[in-house]
Amino acid sequence: MPEGDTVFRTAARLREALAEHPLTRGELRHPRLSTVDLAGRVVVGVRPVGKHLFVRFDRDLSLHNHLRMDGIWQIGVPGQRWRRPAHQIRAWLATAERQAIGFHLHDLALVPTGEEDRVVGHLGPDLLDPAWGPELAAEAAARLRADGGRELGQALLDQRVMAGVGNVYKSEVCAVLRVTPWTPVAEVDADRAVQVSRDLLYRNRMRPERITTGDPRRPQWVYGRARYPCARCGGRVTRVGTEERVTYYCPACQAGPGPR
Repeated sequence: MPEGDTVFRTAARLREALAEHPLTRGELRHPRLSTVDLAGRVVVGVRPVGKHLFVRFDRDLSLHNHLRMDGIWQIGVPGQRWRRPAHQIRAWLATAERQAIGFHLHDLALVPTGEEDRVVGHLGPDLLDPAWGPELAAEAAARLRADGGRELGQALLDQRVMAGVGNVYKSEVCAVLRVTPWTPVAEVDADRAVQVSRDLLYRNRMRPERITTGDPRRPQWVYGRARYPCARCGGRVTRVGTEERVTYYCPACQAGPGPR
């Protein structure tokens, strides 16, 4: 599933391609929205919130969408070849010079721009919020501490705690903290966990390839390294779980309980 950095970068690309130009095409291929025509509207902004996206139009209207596991926006020029079949198109926004086609978008809905928080108000602080500072960091840490018996990996994935972390960053944050994902939250420095989560996402918000180690030759500490040694200690990285909830960790340098 695309994580907060991917959604942030997607928002930036959509904004660059479409903002401030009237749409020549504005189709929404969704049962509830199939009669909507956005042609003539002007994209005035794109707002990422954790893993959610709002494409904002003039006259107080926003298109909410979530990429989930398989959603993607393809941005290019009119007539460009698509990377996915036409039956997967859910949104088609085009100006005279650029187009953005959304494939397999989820939770597609039109909402008044002033009511966006009605959709995402349940989320914790967005780790890539432009207003991020001590107050949001403290709120995220307080939400993390609220259930001290919970496994850290589960808490990091809970978007109600803080928004933006997915499976990759769950594993990488735990690796940086040198604890296993099954360590109880009460045994972890919550402020440090929030800081590491924010720092890793922020550093990668505009990179096409994630680098959490600082070394592009070994871009991640443990994620995806089940066939390779841990980037820190050289120990054998272990992979557990299903593809949708896969976890990587190094038993040699990450302290704490293992998987149940």
